[in-house]
Amino acid sequence: MAQYEEQRKGAPPGGATEFEALFEESLRSVKPGGVVKGTVVGVTSTHVLIDVGYKSEGQIPIQEFSDREGNVQVKVGDDVDVFFDSSEGEGGGIVLSRQRAENLKLWEELEKAYNEGRGIEGHIMGKVKGGFKVDVGVPAFLPGSHVDIRPNRNLDRFIGTTDRFAILKFNRPRGNVVVSRRALLEKERDTLKKEVLKILEEGVILEGTVKNITGYGAFVDLGGIDGILHISDMSWGRINHPSEIVRVGEKIKVVVLKFDSEKERISLGMKQLTPDPWHTVAEKYPVGSRVHGKVISLMDYGAFVELESGIEGLVHI
Repeated sequence: MAQYEEQRKGAPPGGATEFEALFEESLRSVKPGGVVKGTVVGVTSTHVLIDVGYKSEGQIPIQEFSDREGNVQVKVGDDVDVFFDSSEGEGGGIVLSRQRAENLKLWEELEKAYNEGRGIEGHIMGKVKGGFKVDVGVPAFLPGSHVDIRPNRNLDRFIGTTDRFAILKFNRPRGNVVVSRRALLEKERDTLKKEVLKILEEGVILEGTVKNITGYGAFVDLGGIDGILHISDMSWGRINHPSEIVRVGEKIKVVVLKFDSEKERISLGMKQLTPDPWHTVAEKYPVGSRVHGKVISLMDYGAFVELESGIEGLVHI
């Protein structure tokens, strides 16, 4: 403004009309009711002085430019986005707001993410009725059923965590945002599944995560698609339960034994990654040799003796 005044005072009579026209044009381009770009022209202990190219400058409380520790985050000369609220503030200045500008930009970004189907980052603050309160810049609601892909009994472990969420519902006038962690996980899982299916064939070695253990084997997550690892394909040796070999959450290497693309059924093996000990049994244990073993079971007709993992012999009664 001071520059405008100096130019106007120093302008020749013939140029006054041209300058005034340019000045009035600049005022018409900066109007209340929207976000405008301004320049910090002063910082006091209580306010930040902003020039937005209007006929007067505006003051914004310094708290709107301070972090949680109270440190001021701007200096003279910085360009900032502010909301031009009114041209008639107290003392003749204009009314500006940094927080309102940030809030409008945030809602616009959330709406854009919602329309584009993009994920957003949020922090799970705590429990509310039916789900959780999530901070995504504005308060959002996360239904309990949308926290994870699988039902989870210990929902408290999600409190205080930061993650990415899909926006299920968005109503800007009501300030209503509903998010889902599950929807984003399912989308990522489907993407991984497509990539795995491209390379899936018998004989392929993959790394998976043990998802669940049953009496007959274990289910292994290969990245969006599960395979079954039967107990008989876990070890060349004798085992009584799959939990002796694997545990839930463990990452293991497996080989694809069978793959039905239509039904998406995958049979996996672990022992097939190591040589079958019976292939060399004749060389290691020739007839007539004396060996040392461990009795692993007793029957009415004799005892079974383990010479090494996967190699057993019968001592007849």
